[in-house]
Amino acid sequence: MMRTTTWRGAVILFATAAYLGLAGCRVGPQYVRPAAPLAPEFKEALPGNFKPVEGWKQAQPSDAQLKGDWWTLYNDPQLNTLEAQIDPGNQTLKQAEENFRAARAAVRFSRASEAPTIGVGPSVGAVRDSNHQPYLNVSGANDGYGDFILPFDLDYEIDLWGRVRRTVAQSREEAQVSAADLETARLSLHAELAMDYFDLRSADAQVKLLDDTVKAFQSALQLTEDRYNGGASPLSDVTQARTQLQAAQVQATDVAIQRAMYEHAIAVLIGKPPAVFTLTADPITVAAPQIPAIPGMLPSQLLERRPDISSSERNMAAANEQIGIARAAYYPTLSLSAAAGFAGTSAINWFSWPSRFFAVGSTLSETLFDHGRRRATSDIALAQYDGTVAAYRQTTLTAFQQVEDNLNALHNLEIEARQQHDATASAQQSLDLFNTRYEDGVDTYLQVITWQTALLQNERNDIDITQRRFEANVLLIKALGGGWDTSQLPQRP
Repeated sequence: MMRTTTWRGAVILFATAAYLGLAGCRVGPQYVRPAAPLAPEFKEALPGNFKPVEGWKQAQPSDAQLKGDWWTLYNDPQLNTLEAQIDPGNQTLKQAEENFRAARAAVRFSRASEAPTIGVGPSVGAVRDSNHQPYLNVSGANDGYGDFILPFDLDYEIDLWGRVRRTVAQSREEAQVSAADLETARLSLHAELAMDYFDLRSADAQVKLLDDTVKAFQSALQLTEDRYNGGASPLSDVTQARTQLQAAQVQATDVAIQRAMYEHAIAVLIGKPPAVFTLTADPITVAAPQIPAIPGMLPSQLLERRPDISSSERNMAAANEQIGIARAAYYPTLSLSAAAGFAGTSAINWFSWPSRFFAVGSTLSETLFDHGRRRATSDIALAQYDGTVAAYRQTTLTAFQQVEDNLNALHNLEIEARQQHDATASAQQSLDLFNTRYEDGVDTYLQVITWQTALLQNERNDIDITQRRFEANVLLIKALGGGWDTSQLPQRP
């Protein structure tokens, strides 16, 4: 009867402790997302102040939203092929993925504290006491003794004040931070590849332009040499034409260096050594560049669409849990311990019923004086939380700035492109005019050289502006989150 009563008391004690752990209160503040600086709409997308940006539309329910594979908007099969190799091949992305895996494992580690820890440590030993051992050897005999022990130990912290639950919640939120950081890295890498790709295609256009220019300058040099040999032009015309040709050749070599660097960067982004990767030349279209339309959104939607903003917000939630963990240290800690098993003098009676033993008990501990350690820990947690709030708001402001910057760039680059097309056409007309006047002997070759240089510079500006329009378009998509949203964050790992 005594045996049954003892075991029943132990079970009741453990059940009561478990109930207290589940029903205990949680000290510390409940998390509420702090307000972020917002505007009713993006300034640079306002209609009426100026012509709406080409490629930007006000948000409408019928608009197709950005998707995960946003680069398909450019309808470029080569770009699609390269972008598909980022996820399996990029090593920076793999590192971010492993960091996320580690963060998910950390959640499981923290959650393990919600359950008791049970251990076992079987042992077999023998002891022979010295005949000369004082006080302990009362009988004077020295026959020795042995033990066969199989103990099971249980330790469990009763979560009265929510410390364990807040630790688990903090780990979960840190895993979401890691997931958002992974998506930020993914978005950045895909955008970097797209920009490098369009830069490379712009370099191809520059190479083609300069190759054509070199051929034209070679013809011009031949013309001046013929006129010099015929006595119609001075030697200075020949040297000027030769200098112009050589300068164009230098520019072509310089662009070839840039083109190779873009190709190498793309190779590394997709996880390949530059030596085994080659992209065939494909000059960008200057006359009518295929810049896709991007659906618009309100500033408030940006908070849900940017993974870096989501990461900052989850950091705030994790820091809030740390405040509760620090405050829980002010309250007593209740722990439950139990031990049970078998202990015998030989292998024969080791597992017999009389060899059983058990013990169960609880410990309530409280720190009475720590010279301000808990207060300092709490102050640190509060300061770190305030820091995450500032970081969240700054990240939000930076996101709005990036959208506004690229909206403004797209609008003004569209205007600049039209202006540059007109300037290029004028330069071509002037060059044709002075070529005719030179051949007729009306003007010197200096006029031809001047307008050859002006035309080449304007044609290169055409390509440069087209390149910048594609870059601004990619950066706008990146600034809008690339189609990602907070619903893709992992839930309870």
